[in-house]
Amino acid sequence: MRGTRRLAWAAVAVCAFIGAIAPAAGAREATAPPTLTWTPCGTAPNVTCATATVPLDYDKPQGQTIKLHLAKSPAIDQEHKIGSLFINFGGPGGTAADRFERLGQTYRPGLNQRFDIIAMDPRGVGQSSPAIDCKANQKTQGIYSQPITTPDNLDVKALIAKDQGYIKRCIQLNDGILAHVSTANVARDIDLLRQSLGEQKITYFGYSYGTFLGATYASMFPTHYRAMVLDGPVDADAYINDPMRGLSAQTSGFERALGRFMQACAADRNACSDFPKSGSDPWDAYDALIDQLNATPLPVGDDTLDGDDVTTGTAAALYSKANWPLLAKAMADAENGDGSLMKSLSDSFYGDNGDGTFDPGGDRYFTIGATEQKYPRDVRTYLSAGQRSWDQHEHFWWNNGYAELNYGLYPIHDRDAFDGPFKVSSSAVTPLVIGTTYDPATPYRGAKNLVRTLGNARLLTMRGDGHTAYNASNSPTCINPAVEAYVNDATLPAPGTQCRQVVGFTRLPTVQALAVPQITKLRPHVAPF
Repeated sequence: MRGTRRLAWAAVAVCAFIGAIAPAAGAREATAPPTLTWTPCGTAPNVTCATATVPLDYDKPQGQTIKLHLAKSPAIDQEHKIGSLFINFGGPGGTAADRFERLGQTYRPGLNQRFDIIAMDPRGVGQSSPAIDCKANQKTQGIYSQPITTPDNLDVKALIAKDQGYIKRCIQLNDGILAHVSTANVARDIDLLRQSLGEQKITYFGYSYGTFLGATYASMFPTHYRAMVLDGPVDADAYINDPMRGLSAQTSGFERALGRFMQACAADRNACSDFPKSGSDPWDAYDALIDQLNATPLPVGDDTLDGDDVTTGTAAALYSKANWPLLAKAMADAENGDGSLMKSLSDSFYGDNGDGTFDPGGDRYFTIGATEQKYPRDVRTYLSAGQRSWDQHEHFWWNNGYAELNYGLYPIHDRDAFDGPFKVSSSAVTPLVIGTTYDPATPYRGAKNLVRTLGNARLLTMRGDGHTAYNASNSPTCINPAVEAYVNDATLPAPGTQCRQVVGFTRLPTVQALAVPQITKLRPHVAPF
């Protein structure tokens, strides 16, 4: 979820702002494009990396600078190369370069065939410098820290103190970069790199939160892209201007996704690892398990598994339908007294490295979003929203309401953020928006909202489950060819085109080693593959 929110942050989802009309948003004082020197990097063949030096503040282009890390996977067919394709897997706070450094041309061959793919770690993220890191324990200090707040355990003063402590820590450790990490500044970085590459137009592919970056770029630089794919799309206007509405819709999306999973379990208990062990109602068994673990947590090594761990671990797994067998086994094991797999899923949600440290993606997700999203400033709003979410959302109430108080208390805001209008004129290139009907992190109606907001956009629908659609397994005979025809040949799918997911739900092989994947956290931010 927002998007999508980790905290295992790859797989792996908001106060006053300065708005501007689209042409003026990118038309600031001229900034000289950086020189890019590409050198071999990573473990994949042919991949090269470069460091780009760009302004910290585009209002002061001759002032302080920061460094952006880029990885390039060269086009497989260099003779027929079209140009450069920038790719973003989501966030805010998600990395991109590491995937291509490790996998290169094998990772997205359908896109890499005629494009040099450039994966940039956005400002404040990954191998870019400085990189945000609050060095926080996400389980006790982060925005989804445990015990998760409910109306039953709410202590307003303690909640405010905890949130203020986390915010203070982030500011103390990262002051200087925090006021300049808005999505609009990342868009400005991309356009400066376009100039460095000597290209009139780039191609862009954004997943999850990366779709908000794409919508921002298209609105700020409407003549500077030749094609744009927005997969698992964020409702751009809601994301920045009404984030509480967006998160409430997202929480409903996760409840719906859990219901879809339970429906599949009821239909095929064998695929669901024989969960529940008695009876035929997996949803009731799941709720009973949570109640039991809240009353008596299950020992797992030196730790325990409680109900909060179950819901956070479940949220992590729901990002991809391919994880359903893993989730089913985790539930069955916990019901039978073994909480280790479900605990691993929950640890993945929090980005727990297992050595007392946590992946900084959670810190980046919060601070980058908080610098631009328009959240109310009064505490009462969040207390009311927390009660309402508790009333309306049985399992994932913690995604919105009380947790969002962190955003309301955050004092730093990027004056150069862009909050719309998010519009694509009829004379501009039509972006391709891909929505999945039961996407938990970026609900399908958000995709429809984005298409309507942009005005000139084409919706491609995948009927299926999980977050985002374009990959090797979701719909290889429909989604993938449609995307590649658009990217390579500028051919849009016909209006109203719908594809059906081909990912099934079968029992995990008993001999399979259960290595828990890096699974994104509960936000619409990182593509889960």
